[in-house]
Amino acid sequence: MDKFAELKYMSGFGNEFCSEDPRCPGALPEGQNSPQICPYGLYAEQLSGSAFTCPRSTNRRSWLYRILPSVCHKPFQPVHQGYLTHTWDEAEPEPNQLRWKPFEIPKATQRKLDFVTGLHTVCGAGEPRSREGLAIHIFTCNSSMINRCFYNSDGDFLIVPQQGKLLITTEFGKLMVEPNEICVIQQGMRFNVEVFGETRGYILEIYGGHFELPDLGPIGANGLANPRDFLVPVAWYEDRQVAEGYTVVNKYQGKLFTAQQSSSPFNVVAWHGNYTPYKYNLSNFMVINSVAFDHADPSIFTVLTAKSTRPGVAVADFVIFPPRWAVATKTFRPPYYHRNCMSEFMGLIKGTYEAKEEGFVAGGATLHSMMTPHGPDGACFEKASTSKLVPERIAEGTMAFMFESSFSLAVTKWGLKSSLDKNYYKCWETLKSHFNPKNPDVQSL
Repeated sequence: MDKFAELKYMSGFGNEFCSEDPRCPGALPEGQNSPQICPYGLYAEQLSGSAFTCPRSTNRRSWLYRILPSVCHKPFQPVHQGYLTHTWDEAEPEPNQLRWKPFEIPKATQRKLDFVTGLHTVCGAGEPRSREGLAIHIFTCNSSMINRCFYNSDGDFLIVPQQGKLLITTEFGKLMVEPNEICVIQQGMRFNVEVFGETRGYILEIYGGHFELPDLGPIGANGLANPRDFLVPVAWYEDRQVAEGYTVVNKYQGKLFTAQQSSSPFNVVAWHGNYTPYKYNLSNFMVINSVAFDHADPSIFTVLTAKSTRPGVAVADFVIFPPRWAVATKTFRPPYYHRNCMSEFMGLIKGTYEAKEEGFVAGGATLHSMMTPHGPDGACFEKASTSKLVPERIAEGTMAFMFESSFSLAVTKWGLKSSLDKNYYKCWETLKSHFNPKNPDVQSL
């Protein structure tokens, strides 16, 4: 298949899908999952994303029909971790507001980095062995994965490319993921990433459960991210022997391991099930917002959520701040000043974020930890407090996002030294008192 050809997808979120490579019609067994002999002499293999006995509504599994089963590899051996970690006590706790300049992408002439070797952990909490918690990573790479694939035994990856497009080959098929799109590769799925130059992005990893669409409550049946806009790849296989050996990289209990095998792992001719990789274009998000007064909570911008055992409290939410209309009257329209029992990690894919037009740059990030105060900088406050409140289009050409978590996130050593903006706190130093005890009806600042 031409990698630059238009890729085909199936539509829906969490659906029961079935797909077979058109080169092998009838590769899917009829009427059962595991026949004595599969069509074309294939092997049947189940990939389970949930316990067998989970309720039907949360049961996730897919059946793969492949040329060789995934068990055909040499023993795994530990390899160098690089900057990937889940050791959260390697640095002292950091309660301050943190902001990172755009994370540097090394030149290929300096050091070749693919998607795996370019992974850097910024912060996180919890423990993959107990399947509870999360990690936030940055990937910076300049080279494609050659005869290498990766899979994560610890949890799901939500991948947010910021610069450069990713051609992701999975056991289920191929996905082209570009900036302003996201991709979710769920636990255990093997994938390869091809890039086309200097590439950068963000990753939210959750150790337990899977991402879901948020409940809509009083919004009703429609709105936010619509299920039909999520895209799943169609089956594609390669029957390829690799004389020099194919490397399978596994992230297991926070550590990296590699194993060798003699053939490509992307040998799935057909598959069916509801446990799949998928992608979503953020421009399809149906924005809900205030049309009268006050500033609504950012939860109205939730694309995906990973629920905890406490109702309404997420292990992690993926929230975006897309282009939209602001029409609220008698209202301070930008985000309000805030201290939160949740942790807020923000990234910027493109454009300029309304609450901080200076300093928060595409490819960078901020972290506002639990109960650490944050909000608009001085310039934003003055502008929003004095501007005429007419309907206006905001965030045009911009896409900011937030990973919000109920966990208290610890920052890694790498996160505390790489691209950190030590002058972030100064953006609030221009705020001044406007208090006038003799005049409660302040009309102008």
